[in-house]
Amino acid sequence: MPVAAPVAVPASRSALEPHAVSRLRTARLARSAKPFMARGGIKGERCPGCRLVPSHCLCDVRPEVPTTSGMCLLMADIEPLKPSNTGWLIADVVHDTFAFGWARTEVDPALLALLADPQWQAFVVFPGEFVAPERVVHSVQTTPSGKRPLFILLDATWPEARKMFRKSPYLNALPVLSLNPEQVSRYQLRRSRRDDHFCTSEVASLCLEQADESHAAHTLQAYLDVYTHHYLQAKHQLPPDLNGPAHLQLRALNLA
Repeated sequence: MPVAAPVAVPASRSALEPHAVSRLRTARLARSAKPFMARGGIKGERCPGCRLVPSHCLCDVRPEVPTTSGMCLLMADIEPLKPSNTGWLIADVVHDTFAFGWARTEVDPALLALLADPQWQAFVVFPGEFVAPERVVHSVQTTPSGKRPLFILLDATWPEARKMFRKSPYLNALPVLSLNPEQVSRYQLRRSRRDDHFCTSEVASLCLEQADESHAAHTLQAYLDVYTHHYLQAKHQLPPDLNGPAHLQLRALNLA
């Protein structure tokens, strides 16, 4: 049975209080028959708030931006366990983030309840070229009055995401938001062979832009850049540059 974290995080959330993805990770670890080893083997102690080694912790710069939009992450089995997973960053920044483990044969009732909640208009975010044209939308500006956009992100590798999309019948009645970004992915921790494949956090930023929430979109992108910098500096045993471009951009957005 997939384990879900269906409840949105509280309004006043400390950096160490677990959010939806953190709770899903804890639940997934509890079901593991053996310890999960990230690529490279045991790396020693990690901060529970940001998954980085303590010397490179970024909990003190974790932003939280008010948004009307919500994010619903459907996560492939081991995605919550990967230190490089960027769905975690979305849950850091966007208050109403929900996270569910995905399974082919079962669906958590809490996910179905979320999709049926009348406050939300759900959109499955997926490339339109793989979808029947009548389901595809390129804008969320047609969201019915009084409803908030809820972006459903398939947090997985591309082959896994295609399987999840095909084998999740509860998504079949929902409109599919097809993004057509002009920029190239800047994500450096796991590379796709295609420049038009974006990490989950980048996709969430594009969705926020679609919903006219540019400040939140830019903040999430800047936070990804800071996380990437800390992650790579730790990997190479170098200190983070707290006055480098990534940190300066995030600080400027936090003051805006």
